[in-house]
Amino acid sequence: MKSHSFIFIGRSGCGKGTQIKLLEEYLKTKDPDHKAITISTGEFLREFITGPSLTQRMCNEAYGSGGLQPEFITVHMWVKPLVENYTGKEHIFFDGTPRKYHEAGVLQSVFSFYKLEKPWVINIDISVEEATKRLLARKRMDDSEDDIRKRLAWYESDVVPTIGYYNDSAEYHFLKINGERPIEEIHADIVKRLNLD
Repeated sequence: MKSHSFIFIGRSGCGKGTQIKLLEEYLKTKDPDHKAITISTGEFLREFITGPSLTQRMCNEAYGSGGLQPEFITVHMWVKPLVENYTGKEHIFFDGTPRKYHEAGVLQSVFSFYKLEKPWVINIDISVEEATKRLLARKRMDDSEDDIRKRLAWYESDVVPTIGYYNDSAEYHFLKINGERPIEEIHADIVKRLNLD
């Protein structure tokens, strides 16, 4: 199997991480020796902000107030794992990134540099109401009602235009997936519509 790259994007709580894991497992059944790299900026950021440097402390403050991180931090979260781990033979998954419109252009330079084939953008779509319900139910530290409102607000202002860019661009395969269904049904829909070789 040839290598593929995937951008999973959608509101917080839509199940991006879960669907990435299921798709990774599916691809392993087709080619057990083909590895994957998953770039989850949220996961990396939560680890990064525990550090003592000025940058880490400032990012921690932004995280605590429910704000978006500056673009250079987001790009750093992509670049480090790719530079250190990508050999040209792995599938690449981007979990919930990019978020801002012009970050998508920076990420395009990654695909161009590594000469990757047309990436897949998988937009898992859930409503604001469903996202709020799921985030409150998981009771994570950064899931207070105020933080949730802020994150869903910047999703509308920052991420929705990015999704529009991907939907309109001939450089990407774009799939809009109904995320308000059972997990396995969503996974089956994704696999069917990807139709990967």
